[in-house]
Amino acid sequence: MPTSQRAAYPTGGNEVPKAAVVLGSKSDESLGIEIVKLLKEYGVETDYRILSAHRNPDELDGFVKGSDAEVFVAVAGLSAALPGFLASRTVKPVIGVPREVKLGGLDALLSMAQMPPGIPVATVGIENWKNAAILAVEILALGQPGLAKKLKDARGR
Repeated sequence: MPTSQRAAYPTGGNEVPKAAVVLGSKSDESLGIEIVKLLKEYGVETDYRILSAHRNPDELDGFVKGSDAEVFVAVAGLSAALPGFLASRTVKPVIGVPREVKLGGLDALLSMAQMPPGIPVATVGIENWKNAAILAVEILALGQPGLAKKLKDARGR
């Protein structure tokens, strides 16, 4: 491949980029709804679920393995096992959004950021749903020139 060309990010054959937004509990819904709204503003199709890594591990495992999402955004607090659970079951990008439930959210932040080598979770700041949604769009835009243009236009570049 000539150096002036770049391989496109594989989109799994989807014409419309797709993200999955997964919440660890109903109490995370305020952030989840905002993430979905921002993704939809960019034309990203979303699959929205509330599934706990602790309470619904089998259902969550089946969802991840059967999902056609190209990127996952996981919102969780406390032990925040959800993003790591997702990352351990897919090679697709996983973005973690730590919630401020106890300890100022540091427990959730560290749980997401300190994943073992080989199982990465891209972790944004505590409660920073907006950066998670934008990062998901950036990842999807690697294979979607129209989406990349929308991002550039939104940033005024």
